[in-house]
Amino acid sequence: MANSKGPPAQSPQSCGRFAYEGLERAIHEKARLGIMTCLATHTAGLAFTDLKTLCSLTDGNLNRHLHVLEEAGLVEIHKGVRHNRPQTTCRMTPEGRTRFLEYLGALEEVVADAAQAVASAPKSKGVSKGVLEGHSPA
Repeated sequence: MANSKGPPAQSPQSCGRFAYEGLERAIHEKARLGIMTCLATHTAGLAFTDLKTLCSLTDGNLNRHLHVLEEAGLVEIHKGVRHNRPQTTCRMTPEGRTRFLEYLGALEEVVADAAQAVASAPKSKGVSKGVLEGHSPA
């Protein structure tokens, strides 16, 4: 006699299929995604002011987001002097590059799943566009 206690068995594919665990919170925020993408394209790093301009952020916003990324081990920040002026340089760490590529892989999965769902969804007709059959909008 089988044990009927516990949740029903699920296939490995259905269990958390759309959880997208690879979408790291530290990266998955608009400004931080922009920072990481910018630093990925400038492997030698960027001056704080250049990064601020490229990502359209204020000093305070960029500083806060860089702090989150640095704490996560994704970027490193170097403070120094250039031409007798203080300069802060930011660059992605090797671990940050690896994790960013993993993040992009998970994001590609999201895009592929969404594109497939949209392409295979039946075309709706009539006024109740987007409303489940038998339900009315609130």
